[in-house]
Amino acid sequence: MAAQEKIPMLIEGHHMLTEELARLQAERPKIIDAIEEARAHGDLSENAEYHAAKERQGQVEAMVADIEGKLSRALIIDPKTLSGDKVIFGATVHLLDEDDKPVKYQIVGQTEANAKSGRISYNSPLGRALIGRKVDDEIEVTVPSGDRYYLISKIEFI
Repeated sequence: MAAQEKIPMLIEGHHMLTEELARLQAERPKIIDAIEEARAHGDLSENAEYHAAKERQGQVEAMVADIEGKLSRALIIDPKTLSGDKVIFGATVHLLDEDDKPVKYQIVGQTEANAKSGRISYNSPLGRALIGRKVDDEIEVTVPSGDRYYLISKIEFI
């Protein structure tokens, strides 16, 4: 059997997943209680509460399995321990857009990506375009709104 691919993430992403896992695991007993209570109402074929509780149980179990899988394959990366002149996972990249407006993004894992807070996934179109590039490289990215152009002005590991 092939080895499963590691999932890079920052420590914050690992903490987020761990907290979500704990929340979901704490929900399990409540779901079981809801199923038992719904069973006590009789005929299960027409029992909406029972079916809703069973559906939620399936959703929670699927999410728990997914998170446990991600955590078991997690490769935690601390950007402060990294260095170099190329954009890699964990790097904070300062860019100038087409209008010479400065923008800044940190390259992170999928679970911790949030473009509004300046964190983009290494799998996003811009993330993929940036990986391996250096200061003064020009980047062209195709996004739903069209082609965008950027110039890398600085790379930091913070």
